[in-house]
Amino acid sequence: MLQFSCQNKGEKLLDQDQTVLKPYASYYPSDKTKVLVVGTFHFSYPGLDYTKTKESDKIDVLKEPKKSEVTELVEYIKKFKPTKVAIEAKPSWNMNQSYKEYKKGAHRNVRGEDYQLGMRIANDFNLDTIYSIDANTLSSDLSKLNPEFIKELSKGYDFKSEDPYSKMVQKSFDEDAKMPSKVNLLEYFKHMNSIEGHKNNYGAYLVGDFKLDNNRGVDFLSIWWYNRNLRIFRNIQKIDHTKEDRILVVIGNGHASVLRHVIEYSPEYEFVEFNSL
Repeated sequence: MLQFSCQNKGEKLLDQDQTVLKPYASYYPSDKTKVLVVGTFHFSYPGLDYTKTKESDKIDVLKEPKKSEVTELVEYIKKFKPTKVAIEAKPSWNMNQSYKEYKKGAHRNVRGEDYQLGMRIANDFNLDTIYSIDANTLSSDLSKLNPEFIKELSKGYDFKSEDPYSKMVQKSFDEDAKMPSKVNLLEYFKHMNSIEGHKNNYGAYLVGDFKLDNNRGVDFLSIWWYNRNLRIFRNIQKIDHTKEDRILVVIGNGHASVLRHVIEYSPEYEFVEFNSL
C-alpha cells in the first residue's frame, strides 16, 4: 500500500523511505547581515587605473551641477540605512582618524568618494567608525621574496593584448569613462552597479592577458587581482557584525564585480542590489 506524508515546502521525496532533499539554504540562517556594495569611479581621478579619463571628460564633484547630483546619490544610498560603512582604503592610511576630523567639520572639500560618499553617509547616520578594507596582493608579497619569479610571471601582462575581446572590453571602458560628464550621477551609478555592469567588469579580466602562455596569465591574475579582492572580502568579514547589521561598502567598481560574486555565494551575508533601494 502506498503511503503519503506531508513535506516542507521546497523538499522533494526521494524514495519510499521518505528521504527528502533539503534546500541547501535551510542549513544556514535565513536572516543574514546585509551588504550593499556601491561600485564607483574615483572622484579625484588619481590616474592609477589602466583606463585614463581625458581631462575634457573629468567632473568636479564640488561644483554644480555635479555637487547636487552627489547629494542626490547620497540620499539614494542612505535608503539602505547602513550600520557600518567600509571604504577602499588601506588600514595603514588611518582613515578612521580622518573620519573623526570629518565629524568635526574637516575634509568636507576632499573630492574622493571615500569622503564624499563613505564619510558623508557614515556621519549622517552618526556612526563612530569608518572601516578601511583595501588590501595588498599576494603577488606584491611574493615579489619581495622572489622578484625574478614575479617579473617572469607577469611579463607582458599590460592590458595591450591583440585579443579582439580585449579590444571590445577596452572600448566599453573608454566609453564608460565619458559618462559621468554626460549623464546624471545616480543614473550612472545604477548603470555601473547593475548585474550587466558587474559582468562587464568581471569579464574584462577573463580575456586578453588572461590567455598568456597557456596558464601564465591565469596564474598571475589569481595571485594579483583576484587575490586582492578575496583579501578585501576577508577584511569585510573581520568587521564585527550581527544579522541586524547593514554594511555599506564604497569601492572602485572593478572590485565591486568580484565582491558581488563572493558575497552572493557566501552563506554569511545577503547581497543587496543597488537598484533595489
